[in-house]
Amino acid sequence: MYGLSIDKTPQQGFTLVEVLVVLVILGLLASVVVPNVLQRADEARVQKVYADFKAIETALKIYRLDNYGYPTTEQGLQALVEEPSLPPEPRSWKQGGYLEDVPLDPWGSPYLYLSPGEFGEFDLYTLGADGVTGGDDQNADLGNWRKADENQ
Repeated sequence: MYGLSIDKTPQQGFTLVEVLVVLVILGLLASVVVPNVLQRADEARVQKVYADFKAIETALKIYRLDNYGYPTTEQGLQALVEEPSLPPEPRSWKQGGYLEDVPLDPWGSPYLYLSPGEFGEFDLYTLGADGVTGGDDQNADLGNWRKADENQ
């Protein structure tokens, strides 16, 4: 016979109050952990900028040794990847270039280059996350004339 069986064992599960308590605890933990994680990501981006500066500076110095001068502002950093056609044409441009490609800053924008620079023989810089001159924190302008630890 097809009868209904009545299960007399109590139902087990979480009450709404228990679920809410767990959610509040997770929210509190997230409010402490997330800012620390985001701060680390910001610091990593700044460190990447200065690592890129070092790599580009090294390539520029080798370019200078080969060609008796740095690329002009008009030739830009692309002169490290492909032989410039704008004057002054390099005397002894290295076959294959000086960089595989010109890196982008951590925010996806090209690094900016001035030669001669305002702060040295050449200036490398980025305008930060906002891409606008000036700013603080992630929006700060970073240049090769500043030390990496000045920005942290």
